[in-house]
Amino acid sequence: MSSVDTPALNRSRETAASTQSGYVMLLVSLGLVVVAGLLFFQATAGEGPPVGALLIPAIIAGVAGLFILTGFYMINPNEAAAIQLFGAYKGTDRNEGLRWVLPWLTRSKIAVRANNVISEKIKVNDARGNPIEMAAQVVWRVTDTAQALYDVDDYREFVTAQIEAAVRAIGSRYPYDDIEHLEVTLRGNHEEVSAELRLALIERLSVAGITVDECGLTHLAYAPEIAGAMLRRQQAEAVIAARAKLVEGAVTMVELALTQLSEKDVVQLDDERKAAMASNLMVVLCSERDTTPVVNAGSLY
Repeated sequence: MSSVDTPALNRSRETAASTQSGYVMLLVSLGLVVVAGLLFFQATAGEGPPVGALLIPAIIAGVAGLFILTGFYMINPNEAAAIQLFGAYKGTDRNEGLRWVLPWLTRSKIAVRANNVISEKIKVNDARGNPIEMAAQVVWRVTDTAQALYDVDDYREFVTAQIEAAVRAIGSRYPYDDIEHLEVTLRGNHEEVSAELRLALIERLSVAGITVDECGLTHLAYAPEIAGAMLRRQQAEAVIAARAKLVEGAVTMVELALTQLSEKDVVQLDDERKAAMASNLMVVLCSERDTTPVVNAGSLY
């Protein structure tokens, strides 16, 4: 048997604890105390059976009633109690309200409600080596109380550490941005990245009996030391992309204009005039400023 398989065999598993309704046991306790009081009163009154015959049962009933009182505990909604006997796990009670177990059984309460955590901003190198800052919001809850209490030292600290590790892993797997939209990026594929982050966290936190209901990135930005340079690069890439789109559209429009002029026999142009017209149209269409046309009052040529 390999050492890798051994920890899985030692994992705790939640089981149902054998407990009693606290309301029933409260009635039993009150009944014993009342019986003990009546017996003690009859014993001190000196009537009926001998004093010893009444006093001993009165003491036993009173002690039993008080003893039962020490086994009560309360479970609030979305809360559970792990039951132990001298350090041995005996099950988990998830029943709400007043509950009772034998007094020598200890109870460790744990909340099973949803918890919302927003991680600290951490610096990560993305897939292209650029330093970025990331933070995530995670909604998690305990599904196996035995694993959460006994398989990890502090399950809340464990969640915090695993969130940071998962965010680092996801951040280093993808680039921050891709101007050509050919890759999955942290900035452009938020839902896909969040889904992968959730699956990674569920796998990491399963050892602690914790699942993740929802997660997503709450902060994503370039690190301050390169933010200015990356902003200029993004602006340059955006300008290049816009220019390329503009030129592509201008070429299409010039081609359409020359084709229609030729098909409708509006004017006959030789190659030189076509080149001049194409040049003028490209200037008009691609210029960032309004162009001023020059009107030829003479002949076409």
